[in-house]
This record gives sequence, structure tokens and C-alpha cells, in this order.
Amino acid sequence: MSEAARRETPAPGDSMIMTADAMRRAWMRVAHEVIERNGAETAVVLAGIPTRGVPLAQRLMELVAELGGRAEVLELVVEGHRDDRGGLAGAALPAAVEAVDIEDRVVVLVDDVVFHGRTARAALDALTELGRPAAVQLAVLVDRGHRELPIRADFVGKNIPTHASDRVEVRVEEVDGEDGVWVIGGHG
Repeated sequence: MSEAARRETPAPGDSMIMTADAMRRAWMRVAHEVIERNGAETAVVLAGIPTRGVPLAQRLMELVAELGGRAEVLELVVEGHRDDRGGLAGAALPAAVEAVDIEDRVVVLVDDVVFHGRTARAALDALTELGRPAAVQLAVLVDRGHRELPIRADFVGKNIPTHASDRVEVRVEEVDGEDGVWVIGGHG
């Protein structure tokens, strides 16, 4: 069964908070902000965090290019650095699928949602295996709050107030066959 098929289909009471068009507009704004902060002449590395962060990083790279900026995508594997996923923590996994030089470069971590901050922390650990960037920034499509770690996104597509028991379901065409963001209510 595919990952998309395993993911729960939003129920009628759940809220769609971003359409495909809203996602594109939000991501275009993030592309503008990345260029504004780093300069169009700076070739940033967009480190996509699997699964949905990778296609979002690819989209961001294309938008940055449309705006005259320069970027390349790195698929950053963080599973071996997680402290909240039992048997995977400490596993011998490569930090990147393909090598991209990050030494003294601006790296923008790209993910779909920031929640507790644990994935971003794991991504920072994974980056240390690849080199020492000049700066690390974080871009997310959705910031839903409820941080457990002192992590703050530099670039946010949309801030969404949620209950801690809610789920935020981000779907991207490349993985799920559709684009959209839903809040799946869990607070009864």
C-alpha cells in the first residue's frame, strides 16, 4: 500500500485550510523572502527533509529561479538523527541522498510542517555530517505552534493555530497526487 493510501482521508468535519493555489502563493512569498534575506546572487542550498520537504524544496528552487535567484536542492536524510522514533535513532544512515557541498554556504532547511521542532533539530544534526554551513535557516509551509524545542522558522507559508491533539495534513502532488493542507481535528 502506498504512503498516500495509508494516510487518512480528511473527514467532512475536518478543515481544508490551504488549496493548491493558496499553497503556491504562500510558497512564492517564501521564495521572495529567501531572496530578500540572502540576496539574488547567493546560491542557497535548499535542504529538503523527506518526505514532503523534498518536493517543496524543488518547488522553492524553481520559484527562486523564476525570481532571478540561485538555489540547488539537497535531500537531507534525518531519520538516523531522530530522538523520538525508537529504533531509528542512531541508525547508520547517510545524511544526504546525493552529495552537495554545504561548506560556508547558506542552507535553508525545507519541511512541510513545524510542530514540536524535533525534525528541525534532527536536520541540524544531519547537516553536521555534511560540513559547516555559513548559516542555516528554516522554511516551512505550515507553522502550527506547540514547540518543545527552541526552534523558530525563518520563512513560513502560513501560521495555523491548532490544538496539540490536531493533525496537520499536508499533501503534495508529487507524493500524494494532490495539493492541499487540512487540519484533522483530534480534540473532540
